[in-house]
Amino acid sequence: MNSLIYGLALATLLSTLFGGFIIIKFKKHLPYFFAFAAGSIIAVAFLDILPESLELGKDAGVSVRTIMLIIISSFFIYSLIERFFATHHLEEGEHSHIMGPIGAGSLVIHSFLDGAAIGIAFQVSVSVGLIVALAVILHDMTDGINTVVVMLKNKQSLKRATGFLFMDAIAPVLGIILASLITIPERFLVYILAFFVGEFIYIGASTLLPETHHHSKKTVIAIALGMLLIALLTSLL
Repeated sequence: MNSLIYGLALATLLSTLFGGFIIIKFKKHLPYFFAFAAGSIIAVAFLDILPESLELGKDAGVSVRTIMLIIISSFFIYSLIERFFATHHLEEGEHSHIMGPIGAGSLVIHSFLDGAAIGIAFQVSVSVGLIVALAVILHDMTDGINTVVVMLKNKQSLKRATGFLFMDAIAPVLGIILASLITIPERFLVYILAFFVGEFIYIGASTLLPETHHHSKKTVIAIALGMLLIALLTSLL
C-alpha cells in the first residue's frame, strides 16, 4: 500500500512539472496558454473547488450564504490588492507584480489539498484512492501550466516562476504524506476553499482573460479547451 501511494505521489510531482515546462518551452505561444489557463482556472473554481466547499459546508454546518459571502469577499479583496499594487508599481517604476506570487502561492496550497485528498481517499478504500489519484494527477498538469502562466503574466522572472513550479510539484506529495498525520477541521477547510473560489475567478476573469482580447480568435478555442479539460477531470471524481 505504501509503495503504491508513494508511486502516485511521484506521479503528481512529474505531472505538475510536465505542465509547467511545456509553458517554459513554448513561451512564444503565451497568449494561447493565457487563454487555456483562464478557462481552466475558472472551471476549477466552479466545477471543483466550489462544489467541494458546498459539500463540506453541509457536513460542517456552514450555510451556503456564508460560503458565497466569503467568495464575494475574496474577489473584492484580490481586486483591491491588485489595484493597490498596480498603482504602487507604476509610481515606483517596478516591473514585477505581487499578484504573481499570490496567485501561484494559492495554486500551491490548492495542490497540497489535492494531495491530502488522495491520502484521505485511500483511508476509505484502495479503489476510491486510485480514482481520486488519477483525477489529481491529470489535474496537476493544468496546475503546473497555471502556476507558470500566472507568474509570467504578472511580469515575474522565469527563475521565480520555475521556483513556484517546483513548490507546486512538491505540494501534493506533502499533502499525501501529511494527510495521515494532520486533520484539518472541516469548517476551516470550507472557508479556505471558498476563499480560493473568489480568488481563482478573479485571476481567470480579470487577470488572464484580458490578455487574450487582442490576439487571434483561436484563443477562444483555447479557453474552451481549458474548461472542457477540467470538466472531464472533475467528472472522474
